[in-house]
This record gives sequence, structure tokens and C-alpha cells, in this order.
Amino acid sequence: MFVAQRISNKTSSVRSDTPPENMANTYTQIYIHVVFAVQGRHSLLPRQHKEALHKYITGITRNKQQKLITVNSMPDHIHLLIGLKPDMALSDLMRDIKANSSRYINQNRWVRGKFRWQEGFGAFSYSRSQLDTVIRYIDSQELHHAKISFKDEYLDLLEKFQIDYDERYVFDWMEGT
Repeated sequence: MFVAQRISNKTSSVRSDTPPENMANTYTQIYIHVVFAVQGRHSLLPRQHKEALHKYITGITRNKQQKLITVNSMPDHIHLLIGLKPDMALSDLMRDIKANSSRYINQNRWVRGKFRWQEGFGAFSYSRSQLDTVIRYIDSQELHHAKISFKDEYLDLLEKFQIDYDERYVFDWMEGT
């Protein structure tokens, strides 16, 4: 099985000669860009804890035997690029990432009150040939959001991938975002 591995902003293939016990002769290449937001779209993710949050989410993903290729967050949302194995449902992985990272943020008292992620997420699939572009996009979120709001970014992704949506139910948008 080939899995993408990020090494100094380069992506390479790594061969795993031991397939999962129940997945013999299954070969996949599934890359998913996931985006989700803070409840109410409030800017609650403290910049000083960004690296710790990213490491924690990386640990959750690894513990689920999935590959986190890159992660970056803004104060009100987060982007992940995941190499997903076929024995894991994306919704289950996202439930675990969001629940455990919320618990971690609350236990460390990074915010006043109770921290929560909004329900739902956006997930967009990419081919291996697109990974370097997606990695650069995720890694440059600060520059990107100097030019475009999260709302516009997210709606652009939905439109780019031709995903039908009702804007009333996408996220709880704050005025002016």
C-alpha cells in the first residue's frame, strides 16, 4: 500500500509491505482536504497554542492509523489534508478529531467558557498529482485570508467541487465574515 508522507514540504510515496489484516490485496490512494470551523465562527483558536493543537490532531489521526499530511488553522477554522485508508469512514475520523481536540482545548482552558467545533465539515478529494498544490494552499492560510474571507473561501471550494448546498445551512456565519 502506498501512503503519502510529508518530508520538508515534499510528498513521497512510502511502501508498507504489511497490509491490514482484513484488507489484503486492497490498494488505495485517497487524499482528502477537510475544513471545519469553530462553533459560531468565533475566533477562539489562540495563535500561541496553534502548534500544540496541530500536534494533538496529528496524534489523534495517527492513533486511528490514518496519515495527516498537513494541518493549518486560523483563529476560526482549520484545514487538514489526510491520506485516508479505506477501512476508516471519514465521518468517524472527523467525529473523533473534533471531539478529542475540543476536549483538549477545554482541559487546557485556552478559551473562556466551553469550546466547540461547529457541526459538519467540508471534505474535498484530490489526486496524488495535486498534493503539492494543496499542501502549499493549506500552509499559506494566513496569506490567503489577508485577501479572502473564510466564508468566501469555503463557498468557493463548494462551487469548485460542484457540491450542491443551501447557504443557510453551510455554517453559522458571523456578520461581516
